[in-house]
Amino acid sequence: MEIFKQIAPLKAFIEGIKRPNKTIGLVPTMGALHSGHLSLIQASKSHNSLTVATIYINPTQFNNPTDLEKYPKSMEQDLEMLRNAGCDVVFSPNDFEMYGNSSLIKFDFGSMDKVMEGKFRPGHFSGVAVVVSKLFNIIQPDCAYFGQKDWQQYAIIRQLVDELKFDLRLYSVPIMREADGLAMSSRNLRLNQTQRANASVYFQALTRAKEALNKGEDLLRVKRSIKEMVDRTPEMRLEYLELADSKNLNILEGIDEGVVAILCIAGYAGEVRLIDNMFLVGE
Repeated sequence: MEIFKQIAPLKAFIEGIKRPNKTIGLVPTMGALHSGHLSLIQASKSHNSLTVATIYINPTQFNNPTDLEKYPKSMEQDLEMLRNAGCDVVFSPNDFEMYGNSSLIKFDFGSMDKVMEGKFRPGHFSGVAVVVSKLFNIIQPDCAYFGQKDWQQYAIIRQLVDELKFDLRLYSVPIMREADGLAMSSRNLRLNQTQRANASVYFQALTRAKEALNKGEDLLRVKRSIKEMVDRTPEMRLEYLELADSKNLNILEGIDEGVVAILCIAGYAGEVRLIDNMFLVGE
């Protein structure tokens, strides 16, 4: 497994192995890897000749400095996991390599980045779009892989690829869950024992909301029920539960025929913020 910290040698390496019949898969990560990340590696390996993983905690997508400071880091363990998973290349730059002395570019995705995560984390998706654009330009992948857990992010990156005409194919890989349903996340490492035990309430909430809506129950009544369910669980606090069009992220007031709807949830376990989602049909 080749490891690069600088852009120039990485680009030279990729250029040296490019062939017409070889494809490159990209798996962007912020480290603190778990089985969910490894499922992205496996998806890339099944489609491509070469898999490149990136490990970079991107500062421009954090609107909370404390969250950035406390984001878990486990570089040596991450590299070992990637090596064992058969990853071919790792790119792990520092902030100066990615941004120089400053970053001035901003993205605006209209209503797509003003709802749900965008509403509570202003500027987050601009930061995501900037760093993802940089990685696409540096690595020039044929395919890129993202986890379904961050569905709003995936939908926005899909818009980015479409509008800027990046020549690549995007894949959303299904959520990997713990035995109790909790979506795997690097942030789970910050949960104490009690918080970890109770955090599965978010998966339970999605499951209950999905069942209720598919039975024809009123969305507002379902939202009130879910808020009570989460907030009465020790150390858990609901931030939002929304039903959205999975394509354009428009917030729905109920089930619309012909729309592929997704339930998105966010909340806290202590001071740790968790997100999850579930399609109204499937899963």
